[in-house]
Amino acid sequence: MRLCTAICAALLGATAASAFAAIDSTAATDILQKNNCLACHAVDAPLVGPSYRAVAKKYAGDSTATDKLFHKVRDGGTGVWGQVGMPPNAQISDADLQSVIAWILAGPPEH
Repeated sequence: MRLCTAICAALLGATAASAFAAIDSTAATDILQKNNCLACHAVDAPLVGPSYRAVAKKYAGDSTATDKLFHKVRDGGTGVWGQVGMPPNAQISDADLQSVIAWILAGPPEH
C-alpha cells in the first residue's frame, strides 16, 4: 500500500501544474476561506504561517511536494517553517485539499 501511495503522490506531483491548474483563484480562495486557511496564510506575505508563494518556491521541482503538503495540512506539525505549529485540518475534503495544493504549487497568480 505504501508503494501505491508513493506512486500516486509522484504522479500527482508531476502533473499538479497541468492537471489541477484549471482551478482558478476564485475557486481556490473559496476553499481557503471555507476552511479558515486565510487566518494564518496569505498569498504573498507571511502571517502566522508562510505565504502561499513562499510555499510554492520552497517546493518547486520537488516531485514529492504534493504528498508532503497533503500530510502536513491534514496532520499538522512544526519545524518546517519555524516553531509555530500548524494544527491538523481534518475537516477539509481530500478533493479540496488536493485542488488547493495544486493551485499553490502552480504558483498563485499575481493580483
